[in-house]
Amino acid sequence: MGAQGAGRPRGEAVTQLHRARKGETTAQMRRVAERERLDPDMVRDEVAKGRLVIPANVHHRSLDAQAIGDAVTCKINTNIGGSTVHSDAQEELCKLRLALSLGSDAVMDLTTGPHIGAIRAALLDACPAPLGTVPIYEAMERVERVEDLTADGLLGCIEEQALQGVDFVTVHAGLLAQHVPLAMKRLAGIVSRGGALLAAWMAHHGRENPLYENFDRLLDICRAHDLTLSLGDGLRPGCLADASDEAQLAELKTLGALVERCHEAEVQVMVEGPGHVPFDEIAMNMRLEREWCREAPFYVLGPVVTDIAPGYDHITAAIGATMAAFSGAAMLCYVTPREHLGLPDLEDVRQGVIAFKIAAHAADVARKRPGARERDDALSRARVAFDWDRVFELSLDPHRARAMYEAARVESSVPGSDYCSMCGPKFCAMKVSKAVKAIVPGTRD
Repeated sequence: MGAQGAGRPRGEAVTQLHRARKGETTAQMRRVAERERLDPDMVRDEVAKGRLVIPANVHHRSLDAQAIGDAVTCKINTNIGGSTVHSDAQEELCKLRLALSLGSDAVMDLTTGPHIGAIRAALLDACPAPLGTVPIYEAMERVERVEDLTADGLLGCIEEQALQGVDFVTVHAGLLAQHVPLAMKRLAGIVSRGGALLAAWMAHHGRENPLYENFDRLLDICRAHDLTLSLGDGLRPGCLADASDEAQLAELKTLGALVERCHEAEVQVMVEGPGHVPFDEIAMNMRLEREWCREAPFYVLGPVVTDIAPGYDHITAAIGATMAAFSGAAMLCYVTPREHLGLPDLEDVRQGVIAFKIAAHAADVARKRPGARERDDALSRARVAFDWDRVFELSLDPHRARAMYEAARVESSVPGSDYCSMCGPKFCAMKVSKAVKAIVPGTRD
């Protein structure tokens, strides 16, 4: 598989996977254990088995380590970045700060256009969370036409970004030439930007995917900097009609083989997944990835469970994301209301992050993660006590919750804080319930 032999000598690895297999419990593993309320040795063992990744480029000095895998809480990723139409570093920094303040666990810079390097440098300097990229975007900016891309150009971009401190990169190395005709039978074809570019390159040159053919060179870069690979699903379905089709599953099987090569090279790896998927097919997709990809962490986009909601795709995707996380997805890539329509603004980022924090948290509660429900119970106690400040403090979006409450209070002419405007003081069920509790024998505090 690939142009270079998988068993050839390699340089010394600095990866979390290499260190875990040597029995070392790194500072990053201890930080993860602290976050997740787990035994550090258990974290180390999960990393050693490839079931847990800690994207932690040795050059990202400000990183506060996060783990992605089935043994820890479900994470969410926020995509930001400018485009060829609109690109501004300060605006992307505002998106970054907002996403992190709302609890995003990882961030991807998907910038295209002429300012890729400057925006990425600004984001890395300001980002304590793992930061990911799609290097083919920058490689494409350096050539006139897609057919001018070269393996050296692609790998050169990846190495530059690794040296800069990027923690994980999406590479569409599993999209093979034999898969392209399968994708051309689809309703929506290839909807991944990176996947479409590589398919066009292969069709023009009549050759195999250069990332696949040079996968060993890619692994060497990753070993030297602890760059985590996110094996991209270049053939993810872009509509329900294409979900779970021959093209998608053929690529997934190839990704499973690439996961094995990553583990042999002691390179951290996760696998990306669909896409647009009917609700009843989500659990099956999670199961196939687990079986075919050696239990590598699964990082899914949505999934989007219906195609009819432009402007509301953060909702359709959060519905699918909850099922995916409950079925074993390790990280959810958020979707904003502007998905399929345009570049998200700050309000879109807010709504996308909150929708996916809800999805991830709902799955953590359902899977009975350690301490997952403590915040829910604490907020419920505050609500019963009409302790509004505490309610806001525990909310996913305190600013929005407080603003809604205070706007309603301004409209009310009834004094007091022991009710909300939904029922008012006379019909407040919790107030009535407290009165009942004071009367019914054996129920007083």
